[in-house]
Amino acid sequence: MGNVTLNVSGMSCGHCVKSIEGSVGSLDGVEQVKVDLGSGKVNVEFNDGKVTLEKIKETIDDQGYDVE
Repeated sequence: MGNVTLNVSGMSCGHCVKSIEGSVGSLDGVEQVKVDLGSGKVNVEFNDGKVTLEKIKETIDDQGYDVE
């Protein structure tokens, strides 16, 4: 099981939170997604045998946010 906290810029509202939590949360292998809008951090708990960190970052990027 993997667990990572990503710095994500461009999030500014509740819609941003729902967008990221929905898109990343729908990936096969992602167990939990928590977005902290105030700090710009996204914590993802995932099964690294089913989904890669790169795929998670790509999914966030596809929603229009920058992942550092």
